[in-house]
Amino acid sequence: MRTRPQILIYGFGAVLVLSLAFSCGQGTAKGPGATNELQPKDSVLEVSLVVLGTLQDAGSPQLGCSKLCCRDLFEQPDPNRKVVSLGIVDHLAEKRYLLEATPDITSQISRLNQIAKVAPDEMPDGVFLTHAHIGHYTGLMYFGKEAVNASEVPVFVMPGMRSFLQNNGPWDQLVKQSNIDLNPVNADSMVRLTPSLSITPFRVPHRDEYSETVGFRIIGPNKQALFIPDIDKWERWDRDISAMIAEVDYAFVDATFYHGEELNTRDISQIPHPFVIESTELFRSLPLAERKKIYFIHFNHTNPLLSPESVEYKNVVSKGFRIAEFGKKIEL
Repeated sequence: MRTRPQILIYGFGAVLVLSLAFSCGQGTAKGPGATNELQPKDSVLEVSLVVLGTLQDAGSPQLGCSKLCCRDLFEQPDPNRKVVSLGIVDHLAEKRYLLEATPDITSQISRLNQIAKVAPDEMPDGVFLTHAHIGHYTGLMYFGKEAVNASEVPVFVMPGMRSFLQNNGPWDQLVKQSNIDLNPVNADSMVRLTPSLSITPFRVPHRDEYSETVGFRIIGPNKQALFIPDIDKWERWDRDISAMIAEVDYAFVDATFYHGEELNTRDISQIPHPFVIESTELFRSLPLAERKKIYFIHFNHTNPLLSPESVEYKNVVSKGFRIAEFGKKIEL
């Protein structure tokens, strides 16, 4: 049997206190997102985060789309257009973790294994799921008997997500046949994966038809990152996103739609993501160093930020923000 990672009941405040206590003990007061100055500049590679996908659940090109944004992609697909996912490699502990199980999971695990320098057929040491919308969990099917027939791949899930997978087919088959091993996690409770890597889930407001929705705080040995691929409007949240950004080094945040006009075939009020133009306005008063932490991610196929040549892309970048790109690697 696999040993489950230790789950510690810490809130964000506790993480901050521990980080400050450590740094103060060394005579240097630093926030939790600051680089540990005791780490040698030529130290060995320890924990890497890599962007394995940047798109909204249905990908690009999207089924049924005849707009210019998709038309050419049906004939000439872009291999870098994959559904939103992050990968994490702890090189010292030789562990690999996947955030989200997307329809592109096969190529994403392959890319993760390349970075970790392990065999392409090795399964990850854990998969973290944010919620039960199609682009974020349906990749689990590839662990089943119709595909690789995996053995006890650890899948970290909130209570609602766990119940959904246990009680609905075909997902319950993955559980019953031990293709996956559900590891329960709770909001604001730290999951220590290795001595150098921890992840803390936190609740966010979203359309929770089948499960709750979470974002993740990823805590490496020197730096931290937020991952919030799906959320309703910022004002619907009881947390201050700007304050959370101040506590970390990188923030990957929901950028599904650039503005409300781009999706002219659906009632966009029923899909209340924060528009990019709303987020840039909310964050515009932040210092440049804070704005540079923000990576927009989870782009709908209609989002002009998918094209570096677009006016919208250049406008966002000119304001100091960043656009998440497939393959981008960050050291934590």
